[in-house]
Amino acid sequence: MSHGHSHGGGGCRCAAEREEPPEQRGLAYGLYLRIDLERLQCLNESREGSGRGVFKPWEERTDRSKFVESDADEELLFNIPFTGNVKLKGIIIMGEDDDSHPSEMRLYKNIPQMSFDDTDREPDQTFSLNRDLTGELEYATKISRFSNVCHLSIHISKNFGADTTKVLYIGLRGEWTELRRHEVTICNYEASANPADHRVHQVTPQTHFIS
Repeated sequence: MSHGHSHGGGGCRCAAEREEPPEQRGLAYGLYLRIDLERLQCLNESREGSGRGVFKPWEERTDRSKFVESDADEELLFNIPFTGNVKLKGIIIMGEDDDSHPSEMRLYKNIPQMSFDDTDREPDQTFSLNRDLTGELEYATKISRFSNVCHLSIHISKNFGADTTKVLYIGLRGEWTELRRHEVTICNYEASANPADHRVHQVTPQTHFIS
């Protein structure tokens, strides 16, 4: 399989091609702060809770004490709920310099509680991955598809040939906006909401007098 700079309909940009100084790039990858970590799931992780540890500050991406490794086979599935609406612009996937490094990533939006059975459906975007040992290779998403994301699922479907997959860091770049209360249910059951179905009804407060 060829792993050049063509990634399944998405682009990638190396650090040398970007102009931001390191501190600004770290700020750009601040979406980990907008993840509801208590509800984040990583399916097929060998150590319970380890999947949460790979969503960390960009400047801590080389900390190899926090990683997730798959258990029964090479697949991993991250279910990532956000605390608001996200416009996802780019993803970094960092692994080891061996065959345990992920070689394919599939993205799904707004499918809470996704299972491996659900990965049979068509993903919103698929990437063929290069080995990234420094956490500086960005895969650009189709922003038009990922402009209103409140839940992101990342399916690591393949690696480079090892029995298990190891991920050291996942970086998410994009914009976050606060979720308005009446949008919460829309996120759970609709891919695209019909505004006519979600009118905001004004509630007139009632005052009760005690005589």
